[in-house]
Amino acid sequence: MRYITIIIISILTIQYSHSQINELGVYVGGSNFIGDIGATNYISPNQLAFGAVYRWNRSSRHSYRATLIFTDLEGDDLKSDDPRRTQRGDDFTNKIIEASVGMELTFFDFDLHSGEKLSTPYLYSGITVANYDDYYFQNGVQTSENGSSWAFGIPMAIGFKTTFIDNFVLSVEVGARYTFTDAIDGNLPNNPNHLANRFGNINNNDWYVFSGIILTYTFGQNPCYCVN
Repeated sequence: MRYITIIIISILTIQYSHSQINELGVYVGGSNFIGDIGATNYISPNQLAFGAVYRWNRSSRHSYRATLIFTDLEGDDLKSDDPRRTQRGDDFTNKIIEASVGMELTFFDFDLHSGEKLSTPYLYSGITVANYDDYYFQNGVQTSENGSSWAFGIPMAIGFKTTFIDNFVLSVEVGARYTFTDAIDGNLPNNPNHLANRFGNINNNDWYVFSGIILTYTFGQNPCYCVN
């Protein structure tokens, strides 16, 4: 009986190991920044964001995912509802490149092998790393430190995806990024000589949000998530 059990598990493992399907596509949307400069609206895209997305569907309920997104983060005190920020009147822009890896969990089965029209909400989280330029503010003017830094973060995204025209999957997603830095907007200069120019809330790190669509093309061996 033990040997039969081992054989069955081996068969299931072999079948499952060949059950993945790949998705590769593009991300297009917008970004907005939440920090010490500008408005603090959670979802208010004001700059273009674009990039590439790869999914590896491990089962009908979860997939591993990697993304690479480019954007300019922007903050403008004159667009804030806070009268103190409006009076200060600072603004900044910062180019970032973000790489993210993590897991996507669907609310319902999303079995691309079924041949049926599929739709489901989903959640995504993992870890991000973003490269950004170093700045500080001198007399209210954004000033470059002629360098760049890396910031780790945690992505928290919710989306809705559906099968779309043959082998394509279309997703709509909103995702916030909590970063482990307070320096993207120049609030925390990288150069110690510029720390006297620090401003804002020293207890809050920077956030930014991506809102957009993902269009992926599925390829590879069709998935089979169960034994017929």
